[in-house]
Amino acid sequence: MAEALNSQHTQEMEKTREQYNAILHICRNIFEKKNTDYGTSWRVFRPQSITDQISIKAQRIRNIEISGKNLVGEDIEGEFMGIINYSIIALIQLQLLDEKHDTDDIKEILELYDYHTHLTCDLMLMKNTDYGEAWRDMRVSSFTDLILVKIARIKQIEDNAGKTIASEGVSANYQDIINYAIFALIRMQEQ
Repeated sequence: MAEALNSQHTQEMEKTREQYNAILHICRNIFEKKNTDYGTSWRVFRPQSITDQISIKAQRIRNIEISGKNLVGEDIEGEFMGIINYSIIALIQLQLLDEKHDTDDIKEILELYDYHTHLTCDLMLMKNTDYGEAWRDMRVSSFTDLILVKIARIKQIEDNAGKTIASEGVSANYQDIINYAIFALIRMQEQ
Protein backbone atom coordinates (compact mmCIF):
# COMPACT_ATOMS: atom_id res chain seq x y z
CA MET A 1 0.00 0.00 0.00
CA ALA A 2 2.74 2.48 0.99
CA GLU A 3 4.67 1.54 -2.13
CA ALA A 4 1.65 2.30 -4.32
CA LEU A 5 1.19 5.68 -2.62
CA ASN A 6 4.86 6.54 -3.11
CA SER A 7 4.60 5.59 -6.79
CA GLN A 8 1.49 7.75 -7.23
CA HIS A 9 3.16 10.68 -5.43
CA THR A 10 6.25 10.32 -7.63
CA GLN A 11 4.08 10.39 -10.76
CA GLU A 12 2.20 13.47 -9.53
CA MET A 13 5.45 15.26 -8.74
CA GLU A 14 6.86 14.43 -12.17
CA LYS A 15 3.69 15.77 -13.81
CA THR A 16 4.00 18.96 -11.75
CA ARG A 17 7.67 19.33 -12.68
CA GLU A 18 6.85 18.91 -16.41
CA GLN A 19 3.98 21.44 -16.31
CA TYR A 20 6.08 23.84 -14.24
CA ASN A 21 9.06 23.66 -16.60
CA ALA A 22 6.83 24.06 -19.68
CA ILE A 23 5.49 27.36 -18.28
CA LEU A 24 8.99 28.53 -17.31
CA HIS A 25 10.16 27.74 -20.85
CA ILE A 26 7.44 30.01 -22.29
CA CYS A 27 8.27 32.76 -19.79
CA ARG A 28 11.99 32.55 -20.57
CA ASN A 29 11.26 32.83 -24.32
CA ILE A 30 9.15 35.94 -23.67
CA PHE A 31 11.90 37.38 -21.44
CA GLU A 32 14.55 36.74 -24.09
CA LYS A 33 12.45 38.27 -26.90
CA LYS A 34 11.64 41.37 -24.85
CA ASN A 35 15.33 41.79 -24.06
CA THR A 36 15.99 41.62 -27.80
CA ASP A 37 13.32 44.31 -28.43
CA TYR A 38 14.08 46.61 -25.49
CA GLY A 39 17.56 45.62 -24.40
CA THR A 40 18.05 45.44 -20.67
CA SER A 41 16.18 48.68 -20.00
CA TRP A 42 14.57 46.98 -16.96
CA ARG A 43 17.97 47.25 -15.23
CA VAL A 44 17.02 50.89 -14.50
CA PHE A 45 14.27 49.70 -12.10
CA ARG A 46 14.88 49.97 -8.39
CA PRO A 47 13.54 46.94 -6.48
CA GLN A 48 10.54 48.94 -5.23
CA SER A 49 9.54 49.79 -8.80
CA ILE A 50 9.61 46.12 -9.77
CA THR A 51 7.40 45.31 -6.78
CA ASP A 52 4.96 47.98 -7.97
CA GLN A 53 4.92 46.50 -11.50
CA ILE A 54 4.04 43.09 -10.07
CA SER A 55 1.38 44.72 -7.89
CA ILE A 56 -0.24 46.42 -10.90
CA LYS A 57 -0.44 43.13 -12.79
CA ALA A 58 -1.88 41.24 -9.79
CA GLN A 59 -4.44 44.01 -9.14
CA ARG A 60 -5.52 43.86 -12.78
CA ILE A 61 -6.01 40.10 -12.55
CA ARG A 62 -8.04 40.50 -9.37
CA ASN A 63 -10.18 43.26 -10.91
CA ILE A 64 -10.94 41.06 -13.92
CA GLU A 65 -11.72 38.08 -11.68
CA ILE A 66 -14.14 40.16 -9.59
CA SER A 67 -15.78 42.24 -12.31
CA GLY A 68 -15.66 39.74 -15.16
CA LYS A 69 -14.69 42.66 -17.41
CA ASN A 70 -11.52 42.80 -19.49
CA LEU A 71 -11.63 46.00 -21.53
CA VAL A 72 -7.96 46.01 -22.54
CA GLY A 73 -8.25 42.52 -23.98
CA GLU A 74 -4.86 41.23 -22.77
CA ASP A 75 -5.45 37.87 -21.16
CA ILE A 76 -4.91 36.90 -17.54
CA GLU A 77 -2.43 34.20 -18.56
CA GLY A 78 -0.15 36.87 -20.01
CA GLU A 79 -0.39 38.87 -16.79
CA PHE A 80 0.60 35.83 -14.70
CA MET A 81 3.57 35.31 -17.02
CA GLY A 82 4.47 38.96 -16.58
CA ILE A 83 4.35 38.47 -12.81
CA ILE A 84 6.71 35.51 -13.15
CA ASN A 85 9.18 37.45 -15.28
CA TYR A 86 9.07 40.58 -13.12
CA SER A 87 9.65 38.43 -10.02
CA ILE A 88 12.68 36.83 -11.67
CA ILE A 89 13.87 40.29 -12.70
CA ALA A 90 13.56 41.32 -9.04
CA LEU A 91 15.67 38.36 -7.92
CA ILE A 92 18.31 39.20 -10.54
CA GLN A 93 18.33 42.88 -9.56
CA LEU A 94 18.64 42.04 -5.86
CA GLN A 95 21.55 39.70 -6.54
CA LEU A 96 23.36 42.24 -8.73
CA LEU A 97 22.79 45.01 -6.19
CA ASP A 98 23.97 42.80 -3.34
CA GLU A 99 27.10 41.87 -5.28
CA LYS A 100 27.55 45.50 -6.39
CA HIS A 101 27.80 44.15 -9.93
CA ASP A 102 26.38 45.93 -12.95
CA THR A 103 25.84 44.15 -16.25
CA ASP A 104 23.85 44.48 -19.43
CA ASP A 105 25.36 41.31 -20.90
CA ILE A 106 22.32 39.29 -21.99
CA LYS A 107 24.23 35.99 -21.78
CA GLU A 108 25.09 36.67 -18.14
CA ILE A 109 21.55 37.82 -17.41
CA LEU A 110 20.04 34.68 -18.97
CA GLU A 111 22.39 32.61 -16.80
CA LEU A 112 21.07 34.48 -13.76
CA TYR A 113 17.51 33.94 -14.99
CA ASP A 114 18.15 30.20 -15.21
CA TYR A 115 19.91 30.16 -11.83
CA HIS A 116 16.95 31.81 -10.06
CA THR A 117 14.34 29.68 -11.80
CA HIS A 118 16.29 26.56 -10.82
CA LEU A 119 16.41 27.65 -7.15
CA THR A 120 12.71 28.52 -7.23
CA CYS A 121 11.77 25.20 -8.81
CA ASP A 122 13.77 23.36 -6.13
CA LEU A 123 11.90 25.31 -3.45
CA MET A 124 8.58 24.40 -5.08
CA LEU A 125 9.48 20.72 -5.16
CA MET A 126 10.44 20.71 -1.47
CA LYS A 127 7.27 22.53 -0.44
CA ASN A 128 5.16 20.40 -2.76
CA THR A 129 6.54 17.28 -1.10
CA ASP A 130 5.58 18.65 2.33
CA TYR A 131 2.13 19.88 1.27
CA GLY A 132 1.30 16.96 -1.02
CA GLU A 133 0.05 18.86 -4.09
CA ALA A 134 -2.57 20.72 -2.01
CA TRP A 135 -2.38 23.61 -4.50
CA ARG A 136 -4.19 21.48 -7.10
CA ASP A 137 -7.42 21.91 -5.09
CA MET A 138 -7.10 25.69 -4.94
CA ARG A 139 -8.96 28.24 -7.03
CA VAL A 140 -7.02 30.53 -9.37
CA SER A 141 -8.44 33.53 -7.47
CA SER A 142 -6.77 32.24 -4.30
CA PHE A 143 -3.39 32.34 -6.03
CA THR A 144 -4.10 35.94 -7.03
CA ASP A 145 -4.85 36.80 -3.40
CA LEU A 146 -1.72 34.99 -2.18
CA ILE A 147 0.38 36.96 -4.68
CA LEU A 148 -1.15 40.23 -3.43
CA VAL A 149 -0.38 39.22 0.18
CA LYS A 150 3.25 38.49 -0.76
CA ILE A 151 3.46 41.86 -2.52
CA ALA A 152 2.14 43.61 0.61
CA ARG A 153 4.79 41.81 2.66
CA ILE A 154 7.56 42.78 0.24
CA LYS A 155 6.43 46.42 0.32
CA GLN A 156 6.51 46.40 4.12
CA ILE A 157 10.02 44.91 4.13
CA GLU A 158 11.12 47.47 1.52
CA ASP A 159 9.64 50.26 3.65
CA ASN A 160 11.65 48.85 6.59
CA ALA A 161 14.86 49.18 4.54
CA GLY A 162 15.01 45.41 4.07
CA LYS A 163 15.13 44.62 7.76
CA THR A 164 13.05 41.77 9.16
CA ILE A 165 12.73 40.47 12.71
CA ALA A 166 11.08 37.08 12.38
CA SER A 167 10.23 36.57 8.73
CA GLU A 168 11.89 35.55 5.51
CA GLY A 169 13.28 38.29 3.30
CA VAL A 170 12.06 39.61 -0.01
CA SER A 171 13.76 36.97 -2.16
CA ALA A 172 11.73 34.15 -0.59
CA ASN A 173 8.55 36.17 -1.18
CA TYR A 174 9.42 36.69 -4.86
CA GLN A 175 10.03 32.95 -5.17
CA ASP A 176 6.62 32.24 -3.65
CA ILE A 177 5.03 34.69 -6.10
CA ILE A 178 6.66 32.86 -9.02
CA ASN A 179 5.40 29.53 -7.74
CA TYR A 180 1.86 30.81 -7.10
CA ALA A 181 1.69 32.33 -10.59
CA ILE A 182 2.88 29.09 -12.18
CA PHE A 183 0.37 27.08 -10.13
CA ALA A 184 -2.38 29.46 -11.29
CA LEU A 185 -1.37 28.96 -14.92
CA ILE A 186 -1.32 25.17 -14.51
CA ARG A 187 -4.78 25.25 -12.92
CA MET A 188 -6.07 27.46 -15.76
CA GLN A 189 -4.67 25.05 -18.37
CA GLU A 190 -6.35 22.12 -16.67
CA GLN A 191 -9.78 23.74 -16.39
